[in-house]
Amino acid sequence: MALGERPQERLERVGAKALSDTELLAMLLRSGNRELDVLGLSSTLLSRAGSLGKLLTWHEADFRAIHGIGHVKALQLLAVMEMARRIISQSFPVDVLLDSAEAVYRHLAPHVAGLAVEKFWVLCLNRKNRLLRLVEVSSGTATASLVHPREAFREAIQAGASAVIAAHNHPSGDPTPSQADIRATRQLKEASRVVDIELLDHVILGSPSADPAGCGYYSFCDAGLL
Repeated sequence: MALGERPQERLERVGAKALSDTELLAMLLRSGNRELDVLGLSSTLLSRAGSLGKLLTWHEADFRAIHGIGHVKALQLLAVMEMARRIISQSFPVDVLLDSAEAVYRHLAPHVAGLAVEKFWVLCLNRKNRLLRLVEVSSGTATASLVHPREAFREAIQAGASAVIAAHNHPSGDPTPSQADIRATRQLKEASRVVDIELLDHVILGSPSADPAGCGYYSFCDAGLL
């Protein structure tokens, strides 16, 4: 970078791909504070987060804890992070093959990144285990009952699914099933027999670092509980 060259000038000269993470973030921040210029503020933000990707997990209070980032700028950054998360999640083909718990984990990873609440999804599959439709059935706190079999299979029936995979996340990162998770799985399995749509698996999504098994997910099918 030329001496004294600002991120915008460098962007115009060499293009976005040549910019560093600090420079890209500086383009979003647009200005610094009395102590730091915009590059300094951007560097501070990245240093506090640990990486650009870790910013996906931040909340408004995290951004506002950085001197120089107020309410409006924090909301703008939250909007950018959510947009990035959605772009990542929508980049996968709809007819992706989901023939293992690991494939489910990889497919849903962008949807789980940064979530502070539990969400429950139903993955509607055709006879060849290819995804017809991904449906978010419910969202709530970690202690709430998130799904009713009726709602889960309603979406599968509408999609003309031959089978489904249930999935939900644990915000703690530890995918070990709770007693409530086990009860919900049993209810889903019973409902699957009634509507004649096979429940192939229930996958709990976490993170490898918090998973005692180191996988980052738990599969009821792999555990022999389906």
